[in-house]
Amino acid sequence: MDAAIEETLAEADTGRPSLSAWLWHPWYAKLWWAAIPSWWLGMAISTRIPVLELFYGSALAGILNVVFFPMTALLVLPIGFMRAWLDGHIGQEGGIPLSEDEEEELICARQRREMHQRFMDNLGMGTDMFDPRSGALWIGNPLNPNNPGYINPHTGKHL
Repeated sequence: MDAAIEETLAEADTGRPSLSAWLWHPWYAKLWWAAIPSWWLGMAISTRIPVLELFYGSALAGILNVVFFPMTALLVLPIGFMRAWLDGHIGQEGGIPLSEDEEEELICARQRREMHQRFMDNLGMGTDMFDPRSGALWIGNPLNPNNPGYINPHTGKHL
């Protein structure tokens, strides 16, 4: 048996995935890595053979250039590894219960967010001329329908 496969099986027993297992061992990864040099070799040969040159100049070949670009394989193949790796860290049971300190910290953070939101609402009430709660700013605003200088934006006439 191949040493790399034995190493992958040993890591599977420990529960930690191996990046090389996702990049090299499954059949789709092997097929993809084998097709990449074949594709680029065919493109090099297409400079001498007109039929291949016609194919490699098509739109489909442009899409396949991206598919068979080695960096595409390096970006796509580890997705399964990342999922397995994150599942190992997050766990299947919904996580670890929070300690009392962590719960208290979450409650304080929520209270700070609520206090900040109230402060921003009050700030808008006193400084936003489009907010009717802003008092004199709203009264003097020409967009206020109660202002004698109000012009209806739809008709262009004074009320």
